[in-house]
Amino acid sequence: MHTIKLPYHDRYPYSPITERKDYSWPEGKRLAVYLGLNIEHFAFGAGEGHLLTVANPPPDPRTFAWRDYGNRVGVWRCLELFDELNLPAAHLINTTVFDYAPQIVDALKARGDEFIGHGRTNAERHGGMWEADEKRFLQEIGDSIEKASGKRPRGWMAPWMASTRVTPDLLKETGYDFLMDWPNDDQPIWMKTRSGPLMSVPYPIEVNDSPQVLVRHHSGEEFRDMIIGQFEELLRQSAKQPLVCGIALHTMIVGQPYRLRALREALSHIVNHPQKDKVWFTRPSDIYDYCAALPEGTMVPPAA
Repeated sequence: MHTIKLPYHDRYPYSPITERKDYSWPEGKRLAVYLGLNIEHFAFGAGEGHLLTVANPPPDPRTFAWRDYGNRVGVWRCLELFDELNLPAAHLINTTVFDYAPQIVDALKARGDEFIGHGRTNAERHGGMWEADEKRFLQEIGDSIEKASGKRPRGWMAPWMASTRVTPDLLKETGYDFLMDWPNDDQPIWMKTRSGPLMSVPYPIEVNDSPQVLVRHHSGEEFRDMIIGQFEELLRQSAKQPLVCGIALHTMIVGQPYRLRALREALSHIVNHPQKDKVWFTRPSDIYDYCAALPEGTMVPPAA
């Protein structure tokens, strides 16, 4: 039989989730839940950025100010909520935030939260970079995060989930342990790079306030119901195998008071769930560490 051979990335083999080995998270827990809060800074009157409504001609102070609300107000309300519910978090943070709003860095360090590499600014995409430029770009971000937080970032999630064909290779070669740009699974998987395996930790494009609210125009209450529905179904499915429930958030979106109220209801549902003993509230780097230490052959190996 003649078949069409489609272009493929050769980073991982096809693997049905129903055919994989079972294992449990720490203490026998079955569902890993983490919060991924995007903390972003944008250029004024230039570059790309999230849009709540129709853009005005540059410099469009209305849109810049709406985005800036996330750094001035939204991030603080989100952190208060996480503290209230005693939840850890990981922060996908632009390095331009470090100089612009250093108080945010201090607050994240005080919580012991994780910094995930998230580019310099969401006003740019790096997908068109030449390989040497991209390597310097990734190194520069790692250096900036290490200087600001005291720790080298272990994870990467690009602005706009942008990528070149060699991004996974360069991430491995510049010291990152995992990426979060490939929303293809509910379990961590190994990916092949030219310098050895790199882990992909699930990060959602669905349970993510940016596409749901800004693109699909769902309400805060609808997004709340999505979080709860995702959690409940994954918890049910996790009886058969360990799964990851990531919740992707943006400061200027869920940081708006009426949406924060809905987020509080969703997270309170999870934290106070009668089966919360089966839930591991964690951060992506802890997921990586646990999976990397599993006996060889537990996880599907990367492409040969």
